[in-house]
This record gives sequence, structure tokens and C-alpha cells, in this order.
Amino acid sequence: MASSRSLSSRSGTMLAGALLLLLCATSAVAQLDVGFYSKTCPHVEEIVRQEMLGILKEAPTLAGPFLRLHFHDCFVRGCDASVLIDSTDVANNPAEKDAPPNKSLRGFGAVQRVKDRLQSACPNTVSCADVLALMARDAVVLAGGPTWPVALGRRDGRVSIANETNQLPPPTSNFTRLSKMFAAKGLDAKDIAVLSGGHTLGTARCVSFTDRLYNFTGANNPADVDPALDAGYMARLRSQCRSLADNTTLAEMDPGSFLTFDAGYYRLVAKRRGILHSDSALLEHPTTRAYVERQATGLFADEFFRDFAESMVKMGNIGVLTGQQGEIRSKCYAVNK
Repeated sequence: MASSRSLSSRSGTMLAGALLLLLCATSAVAQLDVGFYSKTCPHVEEIVRQEMLGILKEAPTLAGPFLRLHFHDCFVRGCDASVLIDSTDVANNPAEKDAPPNKSLRGFGAVQRVKDRLQSACPNTVSCADVLALMARDAVVLAGGPTWPVALGRRDGRVSIANETNQLPPPTSNFTRLSKMFAAKGLDAKDIAVLSGGHTLGTARCVSFTDRLYNFTGANNPADVDPALDAGYMARLRSQCRSLADNTTLAEMDPGSFLTFDAGYYRLVAKRRGILHSDSALLEHPTTRAYVERQATGLFADEFFRDFAESMVKMGNIGVLTGQQGEIRSKCYAVNK
């Protein structure tokens, strides 16, 4: 019988091989390559990892926001770093960053910190879109989660339009809406269940779910609550979020381990303690419900880690710009002049 160590090694090798095959299959048209910077910036991943170690040591709560930044970037115009661009005219021509769904995004300064370090090492070489993809991966790894190969070579977009954030699945989504919006990006029901597991990291502003606590149907009375939310958990959330309009208080998405990447999120959802409508929506469809219930047993965390890695590879290849498309921004918050 093979030793547990050799089996573990073999399993890891098989996972890496499977991810590389998936990566090649989904990025052939996009022309991305894990070794894209092997000659022009050979230490790019090492530099990003070093910076991420320092950033998360200083601000460990940024792990979740980095993952969210990458998600919000990829769902609008593809993974082109358009979410990072500052508005040139907030009143008349706002960028994605200033749209309501992105008002609570964090970590922009840290992204520029990494970009500045890369600019020093390899001027005008590494795109901000690739920086976001690498930072999201490293945020998960440093929080105790899985790793995956990040194919590189994305180019940065030159356009960012606030209205286009209507492509982002809102936290109020039911499963039908989630399914439609994910499918538009080439992601299926399993990807919805798996990528939702990223909610194990980070926090949510109360305003993103307080209608479930105070005004679910619009009746505007204390009894108007979401019946899909566990009553005991609702009382706990009400003690944190005191009003319907609370836009400042943050609630942990996975209470007690919101800084650690694990499968605990699914146990909460299975108990009807998912904080967002979209979390509860996972129980509305047979595929996602089965995934939640399987992971809620606590016996298949390794499987979740593998699945998450695969879904992140898929998401990271959405609508990328390559070749001569777009540009390599020198500053992530502004297009080149």
C-alpha cells in the first residue's frame, strides 16, 4: 500500500495537471500563458507574493476584498482591470469604481502598491489585470486556501463605465437571476455554488441584507422579515445592524473565521444562515443545494478547494484582452495618455 505521503503527493500532482489542462482549454483563444513573463519579468509572481505577505500582515481583513475586486473586475468587460480606473468626471461620466455596487470595494491602494513594485522591477510590462488575478490567488493561499496556476498576458482596458456594473449579480439575487448572470459569463450552476464559497472570507455592509431583517416585502414593519433566514441568526444580525439604512456597519460573512479560507460558509448556508439573499438562493436549485449539503458535512473540504481552484481559472479567463488589444497601464487608476 502506498504511504499517505506519496498518495498526498500524487493527488497534488494530479490536481496541478488537471488545472493546467483546464487552463489550456479555456485560454487557448485568449492566448494566456503561465510563463508569459518568463523573459520580460521572470520574478513577477515572487514579487507579488512578497508584497502580499506584507500587505496582509498589515491589514489581514483585505484578503476577502482582493478576491471581490477580481470578481467585480471580471464580470464587467472581462478581466481587464477596468474596475480600478478613477472617474474623470464623477457627475457626468462615472467609472465602474463609482457605481453603487462598487462603492464598498476596498484594496485599491494596495493594488497600486504592488503595481509600483513591478514597475520598478519591470517597467511597463505587467498589466494591472494580471496583478489583480495574482493578488486574488495569493489572498486565498495566504488565508489558508488552495492555489492554482494563473495564466498571464491579460491587457488592461481603456474604458470603464459605471452603468455597465449592471452585469454584476446583486446580493438580492434569487437563483434564477444568478444562473442567468453567471451563464452570460460562461459559468454554470456548479461555479455559482463554488465561487459563492469565497464568501468564507470578508465582510458585508449591513445595507446589503437589512431588507431581510426589517422590510422584506416592503410592508415596513418589525415583523416583515425573510422567512428563509434562520430566526435565531436573524436576531443576532439585528443586534449588529440596527436599521434598514445602516450603510457603515460590517458583518462577518463567515462569523468566527472570516479571515480564514475554509468550507465553513456552507455549514452556515445549510442552516439557513447565509447572510445575503444570494447565499440563501443556493438552496433553491438541486445542483447548488446538493453541493451546499455535501460541503456542510465537513468531510469534503479538499474537494471544495479543488473545485474553487478550477472555477477561479475559468473566471480569470472571462473576456480578457490579449496581444495588441488594450494597453499596459503605468498607473492602475488611470489609462495611459
